[in-house]
Amino acid sequence: MDKRIWKRRKGYAIGLKEEGINDKSIPMYSYIKALHIVFIVTWFSGLFYIVRLFIYNAEAAEKPEPEKSILQQQYKIMIRRLWLIITWPSAILTLIFGPWVMLMMGTLPTWLIIKLCFVVGLYLYHFSLQAIYRQQMKGIFRWSSQQLRIWNEIATIFLMAIVMLAVVKQNMSWAWGVGGLLGFVIILMSAIRIYKSIRMKK
Repeated sequence: MDKRIWKRRKGYAIGLKEEGINDKSIPMYSYIKALHIVFIVTWFSGLFYIVRLFIYNAEAAEKPEPEKSILQQQYKIMIRRLWLIITWPSAILTLIFGPWVMLMMGTLPTWLIIKLCFVVGLYLYHFSLQAIYRQQMKGIFRWSSQQLRIWNEIATIFLMAIVMLAVVKQNMSWAWGVGGLLGFVIILMSAIRIYKSIRMKK
């Protein structure tokens, strides 16, 4: 075996041991963690795209007939399938595999506790989208397209925080972490305002 490959594998195994994983559990832990990551990716994909569909559906409500009815009928089908077939199952499977990974770790470090706080916030965000989903399925549009565009970026903030904590872990500086997240939010909100002004000019 190539020495570089052997060293990488050895380093990976040492890293897992530091997380509390014993030698016998390493293969199973890797598979469970991989599935957890897969369903996080599909969950976030659903969260990002569902709000875009909410936006298109809200904008379709402002169009004249018969364009309004045709578009809304199609968007409702797309929204229902994305939400019930992809997003919800991914959220549930993430909730299954996430705690499973934590149980195999056997420890609860500080970075993971903070990450879990963001995960709880992400599930609350998910339930807020469930409320919007029910409204739009009934033809109720309480959120404007601009409000939905802003709300869509909340998932981006959660994604940034969760990924940074999962990768950097205990090596993250609190000052840089909080400052970086606030800076990212400011940039994101500024980009939304710029985009809005460009759309208004058109």
